[in-house]
Amino acid sequence: MKKPFIDDDFLLQSESARKLYHEYSEDEPIVDYHCHLSPKQIAEDINFRNLTHIWLDGDHYKWRAMRTCGVDEKYITGDASDKEKFLAWAKTVPKTLKNPLYHWTHMELKNPFGITDRLLNGETAEEIWEKCNQMLSLPEFSTRALLRRNKVKVVGTTDDPTDNLEYHQQLKDEGETDFIVAPTFRPDRGMEIENGDEYREWVKKLEAAADTSISNFKEFLEALQSRHDAFHELGCRASDHGVEVPHSEEFSDAQVDTIFQKVLDGKAPTEDEVKMFKSAFLYYCGVMDAEKGWVYQLHMGAIRNNNTRMLKKLGRDTGFDSIGDFELAIPLSRLLNRLDSEDNLPKTILYNNNPRDNELMATMLGNFQDGSVPGKLQHGPPWWFLDQKNGIEEQLESLSNMGVISEFIGMTTDSRSFLSYPRHEYYRRVLCNVIGDDIEKGLIPADFELVGKTVKDISFANAKNYFGFDI
Repeated sequence: MKKPFIDDDFLLQSESARKLYHEYSEDEPIVDYHCHLSPKQIAEDINFRNLTHIWLDGDHYKWRAMRTCGVDEKYITGDASDKEKFLAWAKTVPKTLKNPLYHWTHMELKNPFGITDRLLNGETAEEIWEKCNQMLSLPEFSTRALLRRNKVKVVGTTDDPTDNLEYHQQLKDEGETDFIVAPTFRPDRGMEIENGDEYREWVKKLEAAADTSISNFKEFLEALQSRHDAFHELGCRASDHGVEVPHSEEFSDAQVDTIFQKVLDGKAPTEDEVKMFKSAFLYYCGVMDAEKGWVYQLHMGAIRNNNTRMLKKLGRDTGFDSIGDFELAIPLSRLLNRLDSEDNLPKTILYNNNPRDNELMATMLGNFQDGSVPGKLQHGPPWWFLDQKNGIEEQLESLSNMGVISEFIGMTTDSRSFLSYPRHEYYRRVLCNVIGDDIEKGLIPADFELVGKTVKDISFANAKNYFGFDI
């Protein structure tokens, strides 16, 4: 029989790498501390209707590749049937060689479907479609069953402060014990004062969610704090902020209040006023996180919604974002320094979208480590365009050279799909291959008790301890 493409030793190119992966990393549970899975789908423990529903809906990585390969939008986000969309994707897959999508696709066919004897293409698509759909209807392929199958202990969803968190409450009330579904406080809409009526509508939603009225910046912060408290009660232990740059302009509360009331009155803020407001917003979110011992996550450097024509047609998060080349070092230093100077710096994860910023992030961490928490500041795992083999390797090398890799909290999926958990496996295989290669070259000792513990900790224990999850 022909050797499967995704076999037990996929990506493991030395005996040391194989030993590290199979004996120290492979069986570790998963803390998926940042993702975009639906808490509703978990609470309702749904079965997906077919492979398109679980695999293609919302996956802008696949959508970008399909558009590049000349697939009409009808078969991506349009009104084609689910089967037609899957067949269009299957025909695209062979063209994605050397793209991580090719690896992920076949890893996800192996886990959970057990398909290793064929590659996905136009010829195999019908049979794979039928086989996977039959399996998806079974109880062992429900959302919760898939989490258990992958030994997921924590799912960190991404939630707006105006969300009522009813599904997180449902899961808490049920007393689910196999895994935690923790909300994550994602208040980006709260600082987008340049969005006019859309922003004012969001403030009204915040008023309703916090059961209060908002007429000034102080009341706005109090409403945010109220929702922050509610999130904490339901297990939230992190905020998350998607920003082009880490805004850190000088501000006073009086200045910010004037800007906020101007926006509430229907007037457009100036560019400088937008920067000042966002600086205050990010600062006060950090203060709230520090008070509760939360983790403050900054996702920096993406240019979002570049294509305004498609934004109007399809909305946000549909595959029209790219890497930015923003100045990050000085504003990031200012933001962290202000929080630190006032004893308000929380545990912080810094994610960069541009690979040129790896060393910047790795060295920024050391400026504000204070010995209070191991790895208090973290260089986040490779994010978005960087969560592929080269991106993972480069981040591991820069963090190892300029930080302390043994305290690293490891990978997260950042995904909308319940089939994405093999991305943890992918990461662990690359991690073990990098470290195994160093052993083979004599760059680190062949002490598997020492090195294996580091691999094991990065795979699971460091993230568990860092976020403080009781699992």
